[in-house]
Amino acid sequence: MERLFTSSRKLVQNIKTHYVRDMHNDINWNSRLVAILGSRGTGKTTMMLQHIQLYEDLNETLYVTADDFYFTTHRLEELAEKFVLYGGKHLYIDEIHKYKGWTTEIKNIYDKYTDLKVVYSGSSILELEKGGSDLSRRKIEYHLPGLSFREYINIKENLHLPKYTLEDILAGKVDFPYQTLKPLQLFEEYIREGYYPFFIEGDYSMRLTGVIKQIVEEDVPNFADFDVASVHKLKKFLYVLAQSVPFKPNYSKLERDLGISRNTLPQYLLYLEKTGLISLLREKAKGIKLLEKVEKVYLQNPNLSYVLSETTPDIGHIRETIFFAWIKVNHFISSSKVSDFEIDENTFEIGGKNKTRKQLSSIDAEKAYVVKDGIEYSFQHTIPLWMFGFIY
Repeated sequence: MERLFTSSRKLVQNIKTHYVRDMHNDINWNSRLVAILGSRGTGKTTMMLQHIQLYEDLNETLYVTADDFYFTTHRLEELAEKFVLYGGKHLYIDEIHKYKGWTTEIKNIYDKYTDLKVVYSGSSILELEKGGSDLSRRKIEYHLPGLSFREYINIKENLHLPKYTLEDILAGKVDFPYQTLKPLQLFEEYIREGYYPFFIEGDYSMRLTGVIKQIVEEDVPNFADFDVASVHKLKKFLYVLAQSVPFKPNYSKLERDLGISRNTLPQYLLYLEKTGLISLLREKAKGIKLLEKVEKVYLQNPNLSYVLSETTPDIGHIRETIFFAWIKVNHFISSSKVSDFEIDENTFEIGGKNKTRKQLSSIDAEKAYVVKDGIEYSFQHTIPLWMFGFIY
């Protein structure tokens, strides 16, 4: 127990707090049970440690990782009991999915120790969603995405540029310091190496490759109980996706090319989506139905494209990928029959600076937008792509 307290203090004292992500202020830290979920590498651990350093009494707070050697001979419930006896009030548990049977023990801790506040985080969304349903009436859940373009600029340039609503962005109300910064240059850097907070640490491609390997070789296999052959097929499947995105799934062709059962392919897509490696663009349902079939498959963010693709990724695909990644954080986005995307009854066509409105000529002009890369300013219903990176 003493070792855990010592390790916790060292980690908290060494964390940097010069930039704290906005989502920190959206979390109800006073809730008795908080879940912070998100893909690997998005900064969940950093946010927890920053909050402890800035707002908690270290004498009443303990941060642990669920894969600590302590838990080879002790249980979470046992730790909570001792911690409360020592006067503990705030328990932070990182990588909770690595602890077998975590759902039951967290539930018991919540029910037994009413004065103890617990915050847990995890990266294996598959495992967390499966177990977290039992805690649905007890926990408040938050999902941490990768960095927006705005957050990337703020960290890199030590600024505090504000976020904007979709309505403000469509109205061209994004205020940018054009006098000192060039948005297009920064955007070019961001789409290559800026979606994950570890860009500030260097060796970006190597770190991101490590994240991908952990997801494909550990997270999905542990959840789906894959054998070695299935892991190999999953890696091959991801590789094929990376060379082809965005594309409309053709299960018959994929079955022939990959030797993967047609019934298994949708599961592979779901696994990769839940772990944050791909995004599935679905058709908008009619009437009271839920979402329809998958229309296109994208990599989750363009940084993945530059790591996984054998050649330089197609810039058109990159533009669509990042627009999709930003918008879906706070908005429902679906495929469109006349353009690339549909959001809140508005339609969006994504392209370069020479993109025209020709494809949208049949649409109500007030609901049709052209989103262009390579331009700095908005003009009527033509909006720079980079501005949508200020939506969170």
